[in-house]
Amino acid sequence: MTNQTGAQALIQTMINQGVKYVFGLPGAKVDRLFESLEHSDDPKTPKLIITRHEQNAAFIAAGIGRLTGKPGIVATTSGPGVSNLATPLITATAEGDPVVAISGQVPRNDIARLTHQSISSKELLSAATKDSVEVQDANNLSESFANAYQNSITAKAGATFISIPQDVLNDDVDRPVIKPLHKIHQGGMDKAIIDKIVEKIEHAKLPVILAGMRSSTNDVTEAIHTFLRKFSIPVVETFQGAGVISRDLEKNYYGRVGLFRNQIGDTMLKESDLIIAVGYDPIEYEARNWNIDRTGEIINIDAVKPEITNDYQPDLLVNADIAKTLNSISEQLPDDIDLGKEMHEHLADQQEKFTKKDAIPANHSDKNGIHPLAIIHALQNQVNDDTTVTVDVGSLYIWMARHFRSYKPRHLLFSNGMQTLGVALPWAIAAALERPEQPVVSVAGDGGFLFSGQELETAVRLHLNIVQLIWDDGYYDMVRFQEIAKYGHDAGVKLGHVDFVKYAESFGATGMRVEKTEDLEPMLTKAFNTEGPVILHIPVDYSDNIKLSSKLVDDVLN
Repeated sequence: MTNQTGAQALIQTMINQGVKYVFGLPGAKVDRLFESLEHSDDPKTPKLIITRHEQNAAFIAAGIGRLTGKPGIVATTSGPGVSNLATPLITATAEGDPVVAISGQVPRNDIARLTHQSISSKELLSAATKDSVEVQDANNLSESFANAYQNSITAKAGATFISIPQDVLNDDVDRPVIKPLHKIHQGGMDKAIIDKIVEKIEHAKLPVILAGMRSSTNDVTEAIHTFLRKFSIPVVETFQGAGVISRDLEKNYYGRVGLFRNQIGDTMLKESDLIIAVGYDPIEYEARNWNIDRTGEIINIDAVKPEITNDYQPDLLVNADIAKTLNSISEQLPDDIDLGKEMHEHLADQQEKFTKKDAIPANHSDKNGIHPLAIIHALQNQVNDDTTVTVDVGSLYIWMARHFRSYKPRHLLFSNGMQTLGVALPWAIAAALERPEQPVVSVAGDGGFLFSGQELETAVRLHLNIVQLIWDDGYYDMVRFQEIAKYGHDAGVKLGHVDFVKYAESFGATGMRVEKTEDLEPMLTKAFNTEGPVILHIPVDYSDNIKLSSKLVDDVLN
């Protein structure tokens, strides 16, 4: 197609790939793209959503990527507009969330000069992305975007970056744009390997599935369910594998592992003589934490080749389509395969001990704040299986990961690769855009919330139904309780007071404050029934945090 600018060709390529949104901040080096997005006559043009910070724009795009499996798109200007993308893009790349980031650049003849906002954008973000390019010809823009799009979703999914000089966006294009891309299909594993896996499973005393980040796609999750209905064995989720176990298969759920090696899941992995690692990525929970003092075997089933270390050398590697492989295994398993009465009794005993840890301490008072488990219980009673819950980093994220149940994949979201503060509200905005039929819950601490709290205005402007819980204790507590455990005191973790109710109201949102445990459920009900964004300010008592690092299994603090 002719008579298009580079910006228009780029937008048409986005339309061809079904892109719904572009998140970002304006600037002179990218204004042609923003102008063309805002004033396009094509109803299929992606909606331009302006945010309050480039970092948060990219977090929202990453949320879109995690929820849909299709890349979220972020666009920024040059200079600091580029550098502000580093943290969210490296988070997306580490945690397998597809994102395509586009940034303006100074005109081509200024790139080598010390001119206004001239930085080596491509080089800067090469370490944060799967691929980073700078386009020098407008005729290459459509191809570059199509390749960035496809690269971002190819396993392991992650972020890609395109730097576009200002004059390239303005130049004329005389080549046709790239048509809609076709899905890349991976093959399954050959029958000889499937037979070998089945043989190992049949001879194992206690096979256990370790469900990692790439197990949380719909097709892989369904394949795991099919397997479990054929052979009922324990499943341990990583934080990003949350929701792999459905409600009807809850008997197979043995918790989540991450951070400290002291969970029921760690016990299961240690006892297992055959771990079936499904879509497991070591950045979630390194093998040195769970694969020590073990004598059993490991089967690694993934679309990505595993990183081999002294702590992780699987006995059988399957690099293929995960769902196809699991379904082939299920088909070949004997109909009468079973763990046996004695093992079932042992597992029931372990699960009973596990479940008891969810109980709210009977002797807890609200004098210094509400107990984390009381907040979790109240929230659990409020949500349904379709509610999306996004969780920021902090002590709350450990409590939520260990005790909050989720029964659908990618409905309970954690940053467990980079553990990046500030992700919860941007991810909630993404969820509210993609899943508007359900309320969305964002959970953050008083520290992490203010990393991205300015996006509350974005949520108000978009009329999004988001309930934002803020667990407030006045500290960066995830650091604090570990410092106390290690040194007997804390340092550099104290925060000042913020009135989050007034903060919410200043943005046009609704602010509420909970003072005592008995008010939690009615206040949550009120928040869920309120139109638009709601902040629920909850004082929290983290005095039981030291139990988070107690030694069920020999360990050291991270």
